[in-house]
Amino acid sequence: MNNAKPFCISKREVWEAYKQVKANRGAAGVDRQSMAEFEADLKHNLYRIWNRMSSGSYLPPPVLRVDIPKDGGAGTRPLGIPTISDRIAQTVVKRYLEPLVEPMFHHDSYGYRPGRSAHQALEVARQRCWNHDWVLDLDIKNFFGSIDGNS
Repeated sequence: MNNAKPFCISKREVWEAYKQVKANRGAAGVDRQSMAEFEADLKHNLYRIWNRMSSGSYLPPPVLRVDIPKDGGAGTRPLGIPTISDRIAQTVVKRYLEPLVEPMFHHDSYGYRPGRSAHQALEVARQRCWNHDWVLDLDIKNFFGSIDGNS
């Protein structure tokens, strides 16, 4: 066995992920730990993330649910806020997986894609409306919230 850890995650990757999370300036998660509190013991906190991820023992903590108002005042939608540590771990995974899976997506896929936005998707839809004289009208209100997660 050449490696002491079963997963090859470099400490540099955890550091780079931390810098990205810090730049996003997100709110504290369920543990209520602010970025300043996380940074008070930065070396230990980053080491703990690296050690758990590279050993395969990382378990994500619960996510803080916050209801935020929808545009136009039409109710609220739930938003999950991970802890700072979990955002760093997620960013490590994203930085690894994104270059591998990004080329597999359909060129018309816009959701949660780097360099793509809902505004770009709307612009493509607008352009295509000039090319076709028919429309599909779908009501997908709360579609993902109504899917049975047990099936």
